[in-house]
Amino acid sequence: MAENLTHSIQATNLADILERVLDKGIVIAGDIKIQIADIDLLTIKIRLLVASVDKAMEMGINWWQDDTYLSSKAKELAQKQDDLVARLEKLEKSNKEI
Repeated sequence: MAENLTHSIQATNLADILERVLDKGIVIAGDIKIQIADIDLLTIKIRLLVASVDKAMEMGINWWQDDTYLSSKAKELAQKQDDLVARLEKLEKSNKEI
């Protein structure tokens, strides 16, 4: 019986921690650098942000709204933009011929 109580307390604590992290956000940053004889061969910068969608938008982070792979609205806008560019190129070509 005490074992079940321990697990439920741990689950509650984990849920509280996760809720706080998503509410406040957490940033993990690190750099990996590979050098030989003081010559940089490779540098990798790693940045990880864990936050709720609401918190991310509050911080001005909303890249998923403009990503055509994640947002159907962004995909529609990209298609309209492509169509407008094609129409503009066609108009410019016809003006050069005149």
